[in-house]
Amino acid sequence: MSDEDEDGEEGPPGLPPGTPFYMTPAGAAALREELRALWEDERPKVVEIVSWAASLGDRSENADYQYGKRRLRQIDGRVRFLRKRLERVQVVDPAAQARRDQVFFGATVTYARLSDDAEVTIRIVGVDEADAEKGDISWVAPVARALLGARVGDVRKVRTPAGSDEVEVVEVRYPAA
Repeated sequence: MSDEDEDGEEGPPGLPPGTPFYMTPAGAAALREELRALWEDERPKVVEIVSWAASLGDRSENADYQYGKRRLRQIDGRVRFLRKRLERVQVVDPAAQARRDQVFFGATVTYARLSDDAEVTIRIVGVDEADAEKGDISWVAPVARALLGARVGDVRKVRTPAGSDEVEVVEVRYPAA
């Protein structure tokens, strides 16, 4: 996951600056919980260890002090990233989707690859929520972008690292409202 402050991006990867960071309610809640845990739980403990280690004297060879300072920098960087991301996130509740016959953000989609007839089920989620092992695919991923707007029976071309493939939408589902 890249931090837009470090790499200069102002939107999701591969999209124009200013494009919103869409996220499901659960994804936004997870980021808020991570921020809370870092700021309220982990950071105070590390500050306490660093203070204790600093009181021992020579900091140049004090592993607790050096590790603690490094960990504080990591925590502070992640906290900055999470705060900026949460300022810009646009929460989209898939359960509130009115047009349930089409693929939009938050949809769970089953599609068949026409090259081998394999069926794949994915859920289209935000960049920060993507987890391919769970089938949660970022809405900016090639397969998700190809499927957006499709209906059951539609065939879409997907560009993959191995070349181009065609997929047919088999099912579109959204969580219950």
